[in-house]
Amino acid sequence: MRATRRIAGEHGEQDLHTAFGVGDWLMLSAAAATWGASFLLIDIGLEHFAPPLIAFARIAVGAATLAMLPAARRPVPRSAWPLIGLLGVIWMAIPFLLLAVAQQWIDTSLAGMINATAPLFTAVVAAFLVRALPSRLQAAGLALGFLGVVAISLPSVDGGSNLLGVGLVLTAALLYGFAFNMAAALQRAHGPLAVTFRAMLVAAAALLPAAVIGALGSSFAWSSLVAVLALGALATGLAMVWFTTLIGRVGPSRAAVSIYVVPIVAVALGAAFNDERVHVAALLGTAMVLGGAYLTSRPKPG
Repeated sequence: MRATRRIAGEHGEQDLHTAFGVGDWLMLSAAAATWGASFLLIDIGLEHFAPPLIAFARIAVGAATLAMLPAARRPVPRSAWPLIGLLGVIWMAIPFLLLAVAQQWIDTSLAGMINATAPLFTAVVAAFLVRALPSRLQAAGLALGFLGVVAISLPSVDGGSNLLGVGLVLTAALLYGFAFNMAAALQRAHGPLAVTFRAMLVAAAALLPAAVIGALGSSFAWSSLVAVLALGALATGLAMVWFTTLIGRVGPSRAAVSIYVVPIVAVALGAAFNDERVHVAALLGTAMVLGGAYLTSRPKPG
């Protein structure tokens, strides 16, 4: 009989091989929907705000949202702060800044499609950390997923700035792979909300100087302000609550399945509100990425 691994979180233990419960699916869907909408919200914010200001504001508003929850204010030992600070930098400060900069040059739909590589990077990092080679099925999933990245990126080869934008989003997804695995251990030890809240505080502090400079070159419009407030309160605050809780319940690789829905939402909103056209190769590549992420997330046979 295959041995199963269990993880302890703020909400107890759950077998990593059991099926998702209703609560798990609700958290997964809500996080995916808000993250999918985040690319459109960033695009609206960029109409008047500089990228560093958007990245800082979404984190600051997200932190303010979490501060209203008692579990987020629960104390953590000082010894945990260095790792929590590192988590804030690689999960929020750098990736959020990279996404905002990238969307100056690429469409919201393209950013959402590339972001779907996060589960692949999560699985690769997880395998690297435990020094275990992937199974044949997982290896096939990784190969399929990264071929999908190539297909998504091909329509952008005609512009250097477009390729730079693709590279920035890929870098953000890679950092997510490290962050998702780090968050799993930290939240098991100290609680998902307490860790996420303090990581946001560190990330906001790291981006504050760049945000001040960015504010000097920004203009003001209510549309951009409302978009960034929604980006912070929903896609950065509440979505982080749902996702970190999900990591504690089902593990980082399975929680990253929520990323599967993100490109679907991003493409739909980009087409509906920005009249974006998606290349057939990019759609095929997204299907390959999602299929590869699914195969990669499957447990190794025991």
